[in-house]
Amino acid sequence: MFKKKLLTGGLLLALALSTAGCSFSDDNGGGRANGTNIETGAGETKANENKKQYNSVSDMLDDRDVQRKIDEINRYIDAYFYFDRDSERQEESLYDGIMNGLDDPYSVYYTAEEYADLQEDNSGEYFGIGAVVTQDASMKVSVVRPIKGSPAEAAGIMADDVIVEVDGTEIVDQELSLVVEMIRGEKGTTAHIKVYRPSEADYVEFDIKRADVENVSVDYKILDNNIGYISITQFYGNTDEEYKEAIDDLEAAGVAGIIVDVRDNPGGLLDSVVNMCEYTLDGGNIVTTKDRDGKVIASYDDKDDHNVSLPMVVLTNGNSASASEIFAGAMKDTNTAKLVGTTTFGKGIVQSVLPLSDGTAIKITVAKYFTPGGNDIHEIGIEPDYEVELKDRTNAVNVDYEDDLQLQKAEEVIKSMM
Repeated sequence: MFKKKLLTGGLLLALALSTAGCSFSDDNGGGRANGTNIETGAGETKANENKKQYNSVSDMLDDRDVQRKIDEINRYIDAYFYFDRDSERQEESLYDGIMNGLDDPYSVYYTAEEYADLQEDNSGEYFGIGAVVTQDASMKVSVVRPIKGSPAEAAGIMADDVIVEVDGTEIVDQELSLVVEMIRGEKGTTAHIKVYRPSEADYVEFDIKRADVENVSVDYKILDNNIGYISITQFYGNTDEEYKEAIDDLEAAGVAGIIVDVRDNPGGLLDSVVNMCEYTLDGGNIVTTKDRDGKVIASYDDKDDHNVSLPMVVLTNGNSASASEIFAGAMKDTNTAKLVGTTTFGKGIVQSVLPLSDGTAIKITVAKYFTPGGNDIHEIGIEPDYEVELKDRTNAVNVDYEDDLQLQKAEEVIKSMM
C-alpha cells in the first residue's frame, strides 16, 4: 500500500504536528523568498493586495491562474523530474492538501485503506504489537503504554519511548494514523521498531512479532480500606460494557467507594463514554455539542436507571484527553466525583468521520463540546479539585504504589467522603 509523504506546511495535530498526513519544514530556503527581503518585509503590501479569496475549493480550482500554475508545475515535473512519477500518490496528496488548508490539526483525509484501519482500530481487536501511542506538538510519536500481555510488553517497550523508525522507515513526518498503520500488519510478521529512550545513550531497537491483540481497556481491583479501583486506558467500542461489569462486581463486593483512573487515557469513542456516564450519574446532562454558530447539535443526558451512589474520585493528568475529559467533566460538574491529579489535556472539540463515495473518508471538526456546567475546556483542560503531581514524571504508567502520590491522595479523599 502506498504511504503518503507529508506535504510542506506547518501546524499541529492534536497529538501530531500534522493534519491529513502533511508534513512541515522549518527550512525557509535561505533569507529570501520570491525576491522579498524577509528582514525588511519589502513587497509585503503588494502581496497582501494580490491575495485572493475563494468561497470554495471548486472556485479555486476553476481559477485560470490556479490552473495555469498547476500546468506550469506539471510541465517542469515532466521535463526534469528524475524519478518515476506516481500519479496515485499525487492525487492523494491533493486531497491531503485540501484538508491541510483548513488549518485544523484534527481534520484529515483517509485513503480507503486508512479508513478501513480506522474502523478496525475502534473495534477493540487488531493484529499488531500492542502499544498505545500518541503524538505531540513537535510531531514526536511516543508510547503511552504497552498493553498488558502484549508482544510490545514482552519485548521491553516502555512508556515514554519515542518511536523514530518502523521497519527501516523514519516516521518524523508521518501523521499518527499512518504510523499506527505501519506498525500493524499480518499476524506472525515481524515489526522492527527503533526508539529513543532518554535513559539510554543510543537508540534501542526491537524485533516484535505481530499478534492478535485485544484492547482490554478496563482493569479493576479492591484496594486496602475496601476501596474499589477501576483503570480505563482508552474508550473503545467494548469499553462501556467492561466498565459496567467492573462497577457491578465492585458494588456486589460491597466496596465503600470507587476510584476511576483515566490518567494517560487519550480518549476514544463518544458513544462509549456517554454510556459509561449514564451508568454512573443520577440524572442530568453529560455533555453538549454546539456548532460554529453556537447552535446545540446534540445534548447527551443521563437516561439510564442505574447510578453509582458510592463516594467516587476520578484520577486525571495532562495525558487525559477527549473522551476522558468528557467523563471527568461530567463527574465533576454534577458533583458525582472529586477529581485528583493534574489538569487534563484540553481537547474540547468534536470530529465526525464522513465516508466519501469511493470508499475513502474525511474526518473534520464539526463542533465544540461543553461540560454540564457549560464549560468550554478546549486548550484549557479541566482542573482537578485536588492538585497532586507525581515526583519526577508526568505519566502514571506502571508507577509503583509507594510513588503514586495521586492514587494515595485519591484514597485519602475517598475515606473523607465515606
